[in-house]
Amino acid sequence: MKDGNTKCSELPLPKDLTVFLAVTRKLSFAAAAEELGQSPAYISKRIGILESTLKTRLFHRSTRKIVLTDDGERTQRWAMRILADIDDMVDDLTDAQHIPRGHLHICTSIGFGRKHVAPAIAKLSEQFSELEVRLEVFDRAVDIIQEGFDLEVRVGEDLPEQHICKMLKRNKRILCASPKYLKECGTPTELEDLSAHDCLVLKERNSPFGIWHFDGSGKEISLPISGHLSSNHGEIVLQWAMQGRGIVMRSLWDVKSLLDSGDMVQVLPRYTQEANIWAVYPTRLSHSAKLRECVKFLENYLRDV
Repeated sequence: MKDGNTKCSELPLPKDLTVFLAVTRKLSFAAAAEELGQSPAYISKRIGILESTLKTRLFHRSTRKIVLTDDGERTQRWAMRILADIDDMVDDLTDAQHIPRGHLHICTSIGFGRKHVAPAIAKLSEQFSELEVRLEVFDRAVDIIQEGFDLEVRVGEDLPEQHICKMLKRNKRILCASPKYLKECGTPTELEDLSAHDCLVLKERNSPFGIWHFDGSGKEISLPISGHLSSNHGEIVLQWAMQGRGIVMRSLWDVKSLLDSGDMVQVLPRYTQEANIWAVYPTRLSHSAKLRECVKFLENYLRDV
């Protein structure tokens, strides 16, 4: 299909590059169609047009899966760069410098996303009617460039060095339990006492399983913990804690209202874990008006959370 001695007589269309990148993220025409709100037939047609324009095959296709060809991998790198440059051009040449518009793809963790980011995005959409936001939530680590996100709202200090990371709000994780549990099992007074207690073990994203890290007495402390119940979902372990099943370590944003109401009680307050809330985004978006206004909005919104 490819003739190395001739150049393409036509240039690829941005919409075809957008479709192509959606397919590379999902490795499925049907999944890409669902993401873009189009039919699989439309996706297949646009990929066919792009391959014809570039005079090369972009995917190896089989009945079970699709895989990028070598030219497909090169096209992926160029497509990401071209579409980023188009966004930057629009921001630079129009009043988008002051009025955010266009698409913004955001990701975050499930619990924090549901409880705080989703309501914030709803308010953001009210303020900037020309902004179209897609929010996705995960219980795993996300490669925001590879998966096509403009912004990740992240809780915790495991931050990527290759991206810009702006703190949105200070936060910490604390130990807490229900009054019922503490009445039945006693209240720990020293960190070592946790070995005699049921600790509700959580494994989510990149957090270590069965080890709690603390900032206390001016140094970092790592403590192996164990218990009868464990889960990969923070809301589940918090539910267990409220039912009196053990001690849990959760972010202050997640349990503050429960502490205020008395449904949960903080234990060992000298020992906490830094878990600030961050906006993480690629360097190339640092001058994007829509991203800048979104980050500023989230910072102001979370100030009162």
